[in-house]
Amino acid sequence: MAARLVRRCRWRHLGAFLSAPSAVPASLLVPAGKVAMARALPQAPLASLHTPSPSSWADGFSAKEQVEDNRNPEHRVISELIESAASPQELFHLNELHSLNSNQASLVITRLSRLAAEKHLETDRILQDERFEQLIAIVDSQVSQVWNNTLVNLLKSLYALGMDGSRREMQSIEHEVLWRLRRLSFRQLTALAELLALKQGKDSKLLGEVIRKLELRWTELEGTRTVVILMSKVGHVSPALMDRLEDKALELAEQFGPEDIRRIVLALAYQNRRSVPLLRAVSYHLLQKHTELGLAVLMDLIFAYGKLNFHQPQVFQKIASDLQPRVATMTPLEVTRCVRSFALLKWLNLPLFEAIAQYALDNSKEMSVPHLCSIIVSFARLNFQPSGNEDFFSMVHEKLQGQLESLDTLALTDVVWSLCVLQQARAPYLERVLAPAFHAHLRGDSSPKAQNLRLKLMQVNAAARLESPDYAGPFLPAEVLGAQGQGGEKATPLQSGLKEALAGVLGSGDNGRFDVRTVYGWHIDAEMLVDGENKPLALKGFAAPHLLRSEGTKPLPPGARRWVRGRGEAEGVAVAAGASRPRRRPCRVAFLRWEFPNFSNRSKELLGRCAMARRHVQAAGFLVVDVSSRHGRGAERLPGALLDTAVPAAAPRWAPAAARSLP
Repeated sequence: MAARLVRRCRWRHLGAFLSAPSAVPASLLVPAGKVAMARALPQAPLASLHTPSPSSWADGFSAKEQVEDNRNPEHRVISELIESAASPQELFHLNELHSLNSNQASLVITRLSRLAAEKHLETDRILQDERFEQLIAIVDSQVSQVWNNTLVNLLKSLYALGMDGSRREMQSIEHEVLWRLRRLSFRQLTALAELLALKQGKDSKLLGEVIRKLELRWTELEGTRTVVILMSKVGHVSPALMDRLEDKALELAEQFGPEDIRRIVLALAYQNRRSVPLLRAVSYHLLQKHTELGLAVLMDLIFAYGKLNFHQPQVFQKIASDLQPRVATMTPLEVTRCVRSFALLKWLNLPLFEAIAQYALDNSKEMSVPHLCSIIVSFARLNFQPSGNEDFFSMVHEKLQGQLESLDTLALTDVVWSLCVLQQARAPYLERVLAPAFHAHLRGDSSPKAQNLRLKLMQVNAAARLESPDYAGPFLPAEVLGAQGQGGEKATPLQSGLKEALAGVLGSGDNGRFDVRTVYGWHIDAEMLVDGENKPLALKGFAAPHLLRSEGTKPLPPGARRWVRGRGEAEGVAVAAGASRPRRRPCRVAFLRWEFPNFSNRSKELLGRCAMARRHVQAAGFLVVDVSSRHGRGAERLPGALLDTAVPAAAPRWAPAAARSLP
């Protein structure tokens, strides 16, 4: 700061010793052929020698350049002619009328680039013009005399015009920029870094040096615009610089506008940087200061939050309430982006999703099949059933009719799987994805993508067997059902507590199974079989149709019942009729563990995938015991209290007794 103050004072007092100038030469105003410019320039008047302001330094002009530009009337006239030129021919004509120096030739090239961008001119014709080659030759011969800001703009203009980076003149200019990095202002370094990151990428030597200078001079960083530009354009190149930028953005968070916040969170999302303090700060100021947000800002915000898995309920509620009245005016692509982002966040806003379902009904003719499929997949993730269920899915089936062939393997599997979650899958869909030709390419493929696809097909196959009584086949063969990947996930505290609690109840390892992988594509955390006397039975002696290879063949006693408790139901559902004393009949019990990510963020409802898993296990004949950390039922209460809550209130008296007999 002291150095800047001394510089300002020096140039302020320097003006007192300058005399008044003479008139502008008439030869410059009315040129006749090429006129050589005078090197001995008249002095500028005191009024024209203004004190360089900090804003001029921020724009990239040094004090010396600012003073020289104001003292030389010839330079001013040439600059005005360059700026007022409306076509490349006028600019080329200047070089024919006047003897331009390297700095003026650089200004002409910069103006050519701007005209080409504004008027959509063909840059190849400009580059191939001989007069352009003359300008490049002038710059190359005196490149060391080009001013700093002009040199940076020249490099940007040459990149914009598409000049070959391997040319000697281009490399000479880049080399000159490299040598001057220490003399460039922070704003010039920012513009240079933005340009090089876009044009050359991370492997650029010049970009590496620019980034190094920015990291060393980061204390000069000021202003929200510079922070936003560096974060969105350059931050991905240098993690160290991005750390400093996040700290500075956190400091300036109160000054950011909605557009700045949008660009910052998008930069964090694209770089997968989950900076929680910064996200919290911008979310707070977004809620406190900005009441009205544009559609583009709302869409990009919810996308970024979804990609970063950052949950801010108040922001989500504001975005959802702001988007709901605009749904009718949105395009199908915008609606698809919106619903997919909320589904990724597991945030179910009923009014918004109802509006999206109604939009799909009203604009079914304009909506493409991929867009409709994205909406179905998003609804299935959150297990959302529109209020106009019949009308909506009638439209879906009508739209999908004859269009299944247009979908690729992954998209078709996802949409059929999602319809199974929503219990809307029809026989033609099942036949399409369960046909041998559809999954033949999966044999022998152990990639994660193939394993995920195979698992979804197994779950579709389970829906066909357990929930579609009218479906006759085909079904998946045994070799596909047995090709499940082995789970290598680390055990959670809830899972470990469940195993420890059940180990004491079972007494023997033969009386239960843990980590059971079924032919339905679902994972059962624990399985046991109790008799009418509330004693565990050895599982090896009984048939297990839910396993690919059963360890026993002995069926359950005739007339046995399996009591099932549905979500939110108060009564038991008997699978088969039996005698008057059900306490003598065995019961197969499945323990399903639900962690926090298995639930929707706004309720205690399971996500669509988990809800379908629970349905399938129940349909397979199990009494389901939900072991959930979300409802405060930890491992210390397992398994007795949980089994007690899983038994229906209207179940026979023996069922609670069986639960109370467990510790």
